[in-house]
Amino acid sequence: MRSRTPDRLCAEAVELARAAAEEAALPGMVGDHVEVTADGDRVVTHHFACLAPGYRGWRWAVTVARASRAKNVTLDETVLLPGSDALLAPEWVPWSERLRPGDMGPGDLLPTEADDLRLEPGWTGEDAPPPNSAVAEEMDRLAEAEDADITVGSPAAQAAPPARGSIAAVAEELGMRRARVLSRYGLHTAADRWDESHGGKTPMAQAAPATCVSCGFLVRIGGSLGQAFGICGNEFGPADGHVVSLAYGCGGHSEAAVMPKPPRPSEPVIDETLVDPLPLRRPAGSVETDAADEELGHS
Repeated sequence: MRSRTPDRLCAEAVELARAAAEEAALPGMVGDHVEVTADGDRVVTHHFACLAPGYRGWRWAVTVARASRAKNVTLDETVLLPGSDALLAPEWVPWSERLRPGDMGPGDLLPTEADDLRLEPGWTGEDAPPPNSAVAEEMDRLAEAEDADITVGSPAAQAAPPARGSIAAVAEELGMRRARVLSRYGLHTAADRWDESHGGKTPMAQAAPATCVSCGFLVRIGGSLGQAFGICGNEFGPADGHVVSLAYGCGGHSEAAVMPKPPRPSEPVIDETLVDPLPLRRPAGSVETDAADEELGHS
């Protein structure tokens, strides 16, 4: 482009540009001529105010052009563009950044990526634990350092922890050093409460693609309750951090993206080649025929 000065003939084609804008817009939605800008050699864009509701600050931009050494100005394109003070929609945010915990409802699916950092292979075939495993040396060292920082109560009131690997340490880990534990009745009432809130009969579980027993976000728990319950570890799931039944489920299942779609029944086939015979008169002896004969006899 040799010059930014608008071409004279193209700049004077205001009526041609207005007619093009009125043809593209609704009747009465093209306002005053705002400005004219040069887009190139013999290429000019005319700007008209947009009067449509909800498009404050927008402009109808009509581009016209003419060939070299020609006096006939032709229409190039007509578009609606935002101005400097235009009312614009918020910037689009991907769903992965827009999603928040608790947003999932019954029937919603939340596919997980193949490289999701919250998941890892259940078995790699190697003896060494994964780097973020609970038994990795680094995680063990961090856990020991975290335990060393706990200073609840006075030092005299704190009991000395049992030595690692001792019978007392194993008993404490298994929960056998407590004075009292849940009875069978306590276990059953707790199981009933958990199954009622996050069980297989809830609307969320009924609309889920699969149950929690096959989900990678399920954290297993020990004891007899571990045979029917676990803990949800999906931060975007509706039951994150809650005890869930193995029959529970939601759209945040770890394998929701690779699950096959349920089979759909075939469309019904209507045979239009057959004809159903319909009698024009009712057979003799029927209730309707006798009633009609009686009425004719009385008349």
